[in-house]
Amino acid sequence: MIFKMIRNDLTKNKIITLAATVFIAAAALLVSLSALLAIDLAGAVDALMEQAQTPHFMQMHTGDFSREALEQFAAENENVESFQIMPFLNVEGGKIWLGGNTLSGTTQDNGLTIQGTNFDYLLDLDGNRIQAQEGEIYVPVCYMRDNTAGLGKTADIGGISFRIAGFLRDSQMNSMLSSSKRFLVNPSDYEKAAGLGKEEYLIEFRLKEGTDPAAFSNAYTAAGLPANGPAITYPLIKMINAMSDGIMIGLLLLVSILAVLIALLCIRFTLLSQIEEDYREIGVMKAIGIRISGMKQIYLIKYAILGGTGCLAGFLFSLLLREPMLGSIRQNMGDAGKGSLSLAAGFCGAAIVLAVILIFVNRVLNRFRKISPSRAIGFGFEEESGGTSGRFFHRISRLFGVNAAYGLQDVVSRKKIYATILAVLVFAVFIVVVPRNLYSTIADESFSTYMGIGDCDLRMDIQQTDAVAEKAGRIGEELEKDNSVAGYTVLHTKNFTLKNTDDEEESIKIEFGDHKAFPVTYAKGDAPVSENQIALSALLAKELGKEVGSTLTLRTGTGEKTLTVCGIYSDITNGGKTAKAVFEDTDADIMWSVVYAKLSDSSSAAETALRYRAEFPFAKITDIREYVSQTYGQTLRSVNWAADAAAAAAVLITAFITLLFVRLLIAKDRYGIAVMKAAGFTNTDIRLQYIFRLISVMLAGILLGILLANTAGEKLAGAVLSSLGAASFRFRINPLYSFLLCPLWMVCSVLGAALTGVQAVKRINTGEHLKEV
Repeated sequence: MIFKMIRNDLTKNKIITLAATVFIAAAALLVSLSALLAIDLAGAVDALMEQAQTPHFMQMHTGDFSREALEQFAAENENVESFQIMPFLNVEGGKIWLGGNTLSGTTQDNGLTIQGTNFDYLLDLDGNRIQAQEGEIYVPVCYMRDNTAGLGKTADIGGISFRIAGFLRDSQMNSMLSSSKRFLVNPSDYEKAAGLGKEEYLIEFRLKEGTDPAAFSNAYTAAGLPANGPAITYPLIKMINAMSDGIMIGLLLLVSILAVLIALLCIRFTLLSQIEEDYREIGVMKAIGIRISGMKQIYLIKYAILGGTGCLAGFLFSLLLREPMLGSIRQNMGDAGKGSLSLAAGFCGAAIVLAVILIFVNRVLNRFRKISPSRAIGFGFEEESGGTSGRFFHRISRLFGVNAAYGLQDVVSRKKIYATILAVLVFAVFIVVVPRNLYSTIADESFSTYMGIGDCDLRMDIQQTDAVAEKAGRIGEELEKDNSVAGYTVLHTKNFTLKNTDDEEESIKIEFGDHKAFPVTYAKGDAPVSENQIALSALLAKELGKEVGSTLTLRTGTGEKTLTVCGIYSDITNGGKTAKAVFEDTDADIMWSVVYAKLSDSSSAAETALRYRAEFPFAKITDIREYVSQTYGQTLRSVNWAADAAAAAAVLITAFITLLFVRLLIAKDRYGIAVMKAAGFTNTDIRLQYIFRLISVMLAGILLGILLANTAGEKLAGAVLSSLGAASFRFRINPLYSFLLCPLWMVCSVLGAALTGVQAVKRINTGEHLKEV
């Protein structure tokens, strides 16, 4: 009997049934897809690092060193499982030609290397260890993705020709967030190319299970071993590998949560509409003694069928979308190898959506308790309560007319029902604005300040060379004479030893100079300005257990020096564990230098960078706009796609929900509409009243949505990015999009749906509905 009633109801209300199913399917699709991709990404990163046997600790070093000392340290340290020294021949980008394309404009440090002997293996696209033959070269997969290199074409490295035999995945340097890229050649070819660039070394360790990489790093430093370069650990490598696709998945998860909330509101609309149509039947059932639980069961079974169908459809569609969206992850890192776990996660995501829907429906159905059988049987609709003062009505009437006054009066008197459509509009605006703001922020050149790079037009790195201070000085002198340069600063990095909380010693790389000239973004505090202050990167502060106001002790050439932490900033450069200070020290050697420059005309940055590259070939000179484009290009494309898709979905959802909402209102107000028609109001008058209601709610929803998107949305996006390395975050808002295009889309969407929905007013028969009372 129950199933027959449900089947008849589903057949009778096809539009409402379809609407509810589609919204449920959309929410389940997004949740399931987020879960699928998150598991696939985590699995792909883990699989790549396991196949490649990524080092747990890697120290980059330029210059002479004692191999015997390193071998002795590795043999005596009980935590070392395996040890090796990998060469890396850093070759200037202008000397590298892949087919007809040069790497002169790349922001990456490109170089040649050989296959690892014990671990840190470079893999082909099938996940196998590569053995390069003489005359062959394997190119990083990123240059395949951007069509810079092609299989079988010729690569010219400083005049030496190679055949591009394939592409490689590098578990350490795969991501564009890594500043270096390794090309694999045969050992004999590596020897031939020895004079083409500056050789540096990757001193690598695989540690025994359970060993803390940070503790091992401290032991390495305490031993006084080579450290002329950044050091990175396994967790940082893993974070960098996951970051580009992780931002897109985090954004998708945020949108999916909002989609579930909107789906619940849609279900509430459709359910209330159905209850309104069944009001008299519900009254009859209560009058003859049918329990509320029995009546609720009918609706719960119905929405279990709709929810189950929608969630299953959403899960199946997520499997179809999963494959194209996994393309980037698979190209970069290969197959996750966690197909069954990924499917289980996606299915669980859809199942959770179904459970949330049934719980929500059950709560909405509690309104059965408030239905009066006599009122329901006698009138066939629920009586609305509330009202506003006559003063309010007359004031609005004088300003905007009688129809506007009636419309706005209804909104004020029935706040509860309009709060629902208001919430939908707020969530819809949130979905439209937040992804676009995130895209604008990442696309802005100042986004580099969240990653540890000063806000500038040009960045010039002097490293892997001798006489660093002298060469940095030469660049500074030239910038001083250049009229196109509005300002510049030179920063030097030196290595010191500090005592941590366990009274153990560890290495710390401190950057000296004017940190206010081109500041990075600080999560807490500010840049150092006095000699007793120091700022720490977020990763280093976390490792040391320091906050703003904490103190730490350095060992310098003139003795121990106690400094107060004045700020904490984001940084993923040079291993992510850096510091900034301004105190004088002439004893420690300069490891590398960075020169930041601001131009009078920022649009000439690319041309100026080319000029300075030719004049100072020993420096790596980067146009920050090009840096953002190359480093975050993949992320930007993913976020841009997600932003466009979210905006289109939000506009369509808003239109459809508005249509449903107008239908609900007209169904609830049919007696009132009949009375107004009998009193002389025309169909046009009544339609205008509904339009004014929706316009007032729409304007409030848009304003609230924009406000929340630029406040709470910023915090939510910041939470996603902070989990991936950016400790602080501020939106770079696109005013044209956020304050003009978004409201315009919403206005067109709501008005279009409202104008369509209010046509139902003319179908209300005055005599028929007045006779029902």
